[in-house]
Amino acid sequence: MIDEIPKQYNPKETEDKWYKAWEDNNLFSAKPNPQKKPFTIVIPPPNVTGILHMGHALNNTIQDILIRYQRMKGKEALWMPGTDHAGIATQNVVEKAIAKEGLKRQDLGRQNFIERVWVWKEQYGSTIIRQLKKLGASCDWQRERFTMDEEYSKAVVEVFVRLYEKNLIYRGSYIINWCPRCQTALSDEEAPHKELQGNLYYLKYPLKDNPDEYVIVATTRPETMLGDTAVAVNPKDKRYKELIGKTLILPLVNREIKIIADTLVDLKFGTGAVKVTPAHDPNDYAMGKKHKLEFINVMRANGTLNQNAGEYSGMDRFEAREVILEDLKEKGLLEKIEPHNLSAGHCYRCHTIIEPYLSKQWFVKMKPLAKPALEAVKKGKIKFYPTRWAKVYLNWMENIQDWCISRQIWWGHRLPVYYCRECSEQNTKNLTPNTKDGVIVARTKPDKCPYCGSIDIYQDEDVLDTWFSSWLWPFATFYWPETNGQSPPLRGQVSGTVPSEDLKYFYPTSTLVTAPEIIFFWVARMIMAGLEFMKEIPFKDVYIHGTVRDVEGKKMSKSLGNIIDPLEIINEYGTDALRFSLISITAQGQDVFLSKERFEQGRNFANKIWNASRFILMNLEQGQSPSGTVPVLTDLCVFFKKEGLSLVNRWILSRFYSTLREVEKNLENYQFNEAANTLYGFFWHEFCDWYLEIIKPDIKSVHNQVVMYKILEKFLRVLHPFMPFISEEIWQRLIEQGQSPSGTVPVKTSIMIQLWPHIQENIIDHKAEKTMQEALEIITSIRNMRLELDIPPQAQNIEVKISTSSKSKKAALEALSGQIKNLSRLNKLEILDEYRRGLGEFTSVLKDAHITIFLSGVIDIEKHKEKINQKIQRTESEINLKEKMLSDKNFLQRAPSEIVEIEREKLKNLKDEAQKLKGVKDGLR
Repeated sequence: MIDEIPKQYNPKETEDKWYKAWEDNNLFSAKPNPQKKPFTIVIPPPNVTGILHMGHALNNTIQDILIRYQRMKGKEALWMPGTDHAGIATQNVVEKAIAKEGLKRQDLGRQNFIERVWVWKEQYGSTIIRQLKKLGASCDWQRERFTMDEEYSKAVVEVFVRLYEKNLIYRGSYIINWCPRCQTALSDEEAPHKELQGNLYYLKYPLKDNPDEYVIVATTRPETMLGDTAVAVNPKDKRYKELIGKTLILPLVNREIKIIADTLVDLKFGTGAVKVTPAHDPNDYAMGKKHKLEFINVMRANGTLNQNAGEYSGMDRFEAREVILEDLKEKGLLEKIEPHNLSAGHCYRCHTIIEPYLSKQWFVKMKPLAKPALEAVKKGKIKFYPTRWAKVYLNWMENIQDWCISRQIWWGHRLPVYYCRECSEQNTKNLTPNTKDGVIVARTKPDKCPYCGSIDIYQDEDVLDTWFSSWLWPFATFYWPETNGQSPPLRGQVSGTVPSEDLKYFYPTSTLVTAPEIIFFWVARMIMAGLEFMKEIPFKDVYIHGTVRDVEGKKMSKSLGNIIDPLEIINEYGTDALRFSLISITAQGQDVFLSKERFEQGRNFANKIWNASRFILMNLEQGQSPSGTVPVLTDLCVFFKKEGLSLVNRWILSRFYSTLREVEKNLENYQFNEAANTLYGFFWHEFCDWYLEIIKPDIKSVHNQVVMYKILEKFLRVLHPFMPFISEEIWQRLIEQGQSPSGTVPVKTSIMIQLWPHIQENIIDHKAEKTMQEALEIITSIRNMRLELDIPPQAQNIEVKISTSSKSKKAALEALSGQIKNLSRLNKLEILDEYRRGLGEFTSVLKDAHITIFLSGVIDIEKHKEKINQKIQRTESEINLKEKMLSDKNFLQRAPSEIVEIEREKLKNLKDEAQKLKGVKDGLR
């Protein structure tokens, strides 16, 4: 078997082999088990248009760590996978595809276009799933859901109908965010604001009874003036007190409009007089309702001006702006233009500037739903990690607005709303299910109108906001609402059903892992939906990870050209390297600053694990292997007590269980980077650098064989959630279940279904840890002294004495003298209880020990002192130059602050180096 162990680790050969073995043996599956506690995560469903990016890689690595950890802790761990139909995004992708054929969706018609989207989904929609598998995601793929599956769609319809029946869904005309490019309404969360450098335009509106006098209004959107129906001033503004109630003539249109008073007007904005366009601004809409103004829409859905704009009809909104400004200038009605910083909403998909637009849309009343969701977080039923995100959540929920849920696109869940042409004209304000207004909300299309009996029924053209389906994800994925007590079969099953107990067993889920930008889109709404329809919270913990940025702190994007493709990293370094590198640098809730070089850490760690494991496997005696006899499989606690292990073995066992305890604590508190770095430090430095080096001369002893094997095997289990592939490969070799001659992997068992190591508290020996730590500090100190004296590593004629007044320390050092001597490459070692300084020595002082190297025959002391003096002089010269630079006012004023800070750090390091050199010089006699 040893001959078969390659000298170098090859992730490409390992990863695909083991992932296939896990899937083939159905090791990711979970089902209700009364003997186990459930642990459930529902994946934030990636868009079917998506491809794996570093944000996905981080998010799903965290989820996989939790699932693999809890699975090994003995829980029935389910990671529910699936994808989101992503209404606007997917429609845009398919529209671009058919545009290459010279077609628009309108050319195909609704039904044919939707069929094309389904074809596209079947061809490309599984790309992200394949990539998640490449990442090692241990989802129960048999349960994979899609938000437009037939059964899932039933849940969406059910929720709409129930909310409508409770008067929590209504239809009304309101100012909404409108994307002229996508030609659909957007929620506030889908129209994020961006700071822009715009202008403030000052326009003159003449008084009707005195055209030579004007009221000057300031606006950022002069093209909407064609829809003005008033000018408003603040009633407290003395400048306009005499003008309130007067009539103005709207330029270019010659429409008469009134001057009204309203406290909404900011006295300090512009001139204190503002144009009021009720159909094109949310504040103006409120004023229009209050003052019963006329609502005039001057814009079409595509962003061009309509017939109400007169001679400007047909122009694009921004083209019309320029023409209108030119016309006003010619008429002497453009007072001035000033630069003005403004914040404008943008479509979250195509980044077009949105238009506040008066439109008839469907809304959900959110305040009644938000109340119990607020209480759930306030009372600690749902906890956020880091806790600061709870404040963000609470603030948004306390100021929540109604949710516009209708979208004017074709791909998505069509509203379960039907209309009767024979009923009275549709006045859909303040709808109730019993009103004869021709509106019918039903789970299926009715055969006839319930009000008049007509069969002339048609369905609403709009579809629901994508988030209206994904807010049901934690329970709709379990086939809520259930039919006849059972749900449809799992994917890939020939027969059988999912027991209706699934939802009861796996809901509420355990942890949600997501990004901060969808707290409002998704997290808050899932909490509301869970409490409304399941009467229970949807999850207990919410872990919010940071954003992946480049090394300069910029968000990764195609336009900036700073994207690091995770699939390229996997191809070059391996999946385990990607996972470990990402996790080890990601502090809880903090953004990740990433460069390609960062992944070298994970690759180097994988190589270290492989090389150390290969060394151990090559040195395990056949009789001590897992297939052999006792003592390897003997209970470690019994073995530990019975055999009287050496201090070194007691130390490394204690350090392993201390490390295990720390890793568990970190994982339970979502401190993934600390857990990863704790594992890294233990294995690389304590186990490899120290323990394996210490036992090398006596590696074949039974005690060392048992401890070496046990720690490696248990370490691999703890490592598995972080680096699943290399841990499985080595573990299988360790238990002698490698690859068979046929090339398949006979997984009789797998590391992923082994139990997580139990913390054996009685093996943790703090005294042994302290003693060994002191010994290791002495070895490190001797090695550093050799470096300071330029003694070559191969020099063997070195004599050292260690002096300590501590009897216990002296005894411990004497017991470890052989190891100290070997690892420090000494010819002779004395351990004394009293320090006496002599000539021809170099001494270093530790807390309660003096370490002395005898220099006679090793170095020329005087030459070495001269060498040190030269180094001190050069260092002090550099210090003087740095101090002059940092006292120069011109440098401090002109240089960027980060450069100044770098130079200060350099000065500090130089001073430390000078101090160290003087210490070496003083230590020589």
